[in-house]
Amino acid sequence: MPVRLRLARHGAKRRPFYRIVAADQRSPRDGRFLEVVGTYDPNHDPMKLRLNQERIDYWLGNGAQPSDTVSSLLRRAKRHPEQVTFLGAGAVSAAPAEPAVEAETEVTEEA
Repeated sequence: MPVRLRLARHGAKRRPFYRIVAADQRSPRDGRFLEVVGTYDPNHDPMKLRLNQERIDYWLGNGAQPSDTVSSLLRRAKRHPEQVTFLGAGAVSAAPAEPAVEAETEVTEEA
């Protein structure tokens, strides 16, 4: 089963939004896929690109071939990492995590 990393189109007319998916080469463009590994939104300036680099490396390591558009997006992500949001376990979030607020409970002793 040859696997490709390619775009699956979503969104309304004239407002495209793409998911970057790992899919069997024989399945239709917006059809069945194996895994969503990122998203691409060209409607913003600069465009929004979110990637799960860990899963992309996994699929590429197992022989998946990226489409021309996906390979250009991956090259752009390497050149300009500040324009990309990386997802996954090894990703560092852009905003610092807020400290957890612990609820204080009062324990009353009845005598």
